[in-house]
Amino acid sequence: MIPIEIDKPLQGALKIGVLLFEGLNCQKQNSDLWQEIEKLTDEYRQRFSEPTNALDLLKPARDLYRKIGIEPTRTRPSSEALLRRAIKDKPLYQINSIVDAGNLCSLQYLLPVGLYDLSKISGAIILRKGNSGEQFKGIRKDMIHVEGRYTLADEIGPFGNPSSDSLRTSINLNTGNLLFIIYAPSYYLDEKLHLHADFTEQKMLTYHKGKLLSISVIGI
Repeated sequence: MIPIEIDKPLQGALKIGVLLFEGLNCQKQNSDLWQEIEKLTDEYRQRFSEPTNALDLLKPARDLYRKIGIEPTRTRPSSEALLRRAIKDKPLYQINSIVDAGNLCSLQYLLPVGLYDLSKISGAIILRKGNSGEQFKGIRKDMIHVEGRYTLADEIGPFGNPSSDSLRTSINLNTGNLLFIIYAPSYYLDEKLHLHADFTEQKMLTYHKGKLLSISVIGI
């Protein structure tokens, strides 16, 4: 099992839900999954006429971003970006079934998530502040600079944060083993984060078979 920890200086600043899966069957598309995503986006669209009407639901993700040094009105949490597309009746991007399921989960509980291919991670994982000059290549993006910001890192270096996942550990159709991270502010109720993790487990295994290796909340 890959050890995962939050660096001591950051403990008490945030918490994460951590799920490890193996043997998942990643598909280019899954119509049943996409129907569930469309059902949820329709519900949000009927509930909120404008994204500003959903600010109470978006507050935890925005608070998390401010805590990690990102102004959420300039760089929106990934969960908020998904919700805004849903409310504005813009289609969500279809990437592959694992990434799509991650988007479903993020939309469901409106917290940013990170999905990482375990086979591309080396050694222990730590959530820490980025060192001077640290960066990683984003997915369909330029280099992501993480100096002074929170980042997940392994023995090779940083590979993700609540805003961006790296190209190095990105999910593709060959991905079977998955690290799924749910990012939450420190005040977020542990019970709610456990419920979100349970929801994630259910959706990943429903649409991809495989099995759950472990599930935990770190930063309690």
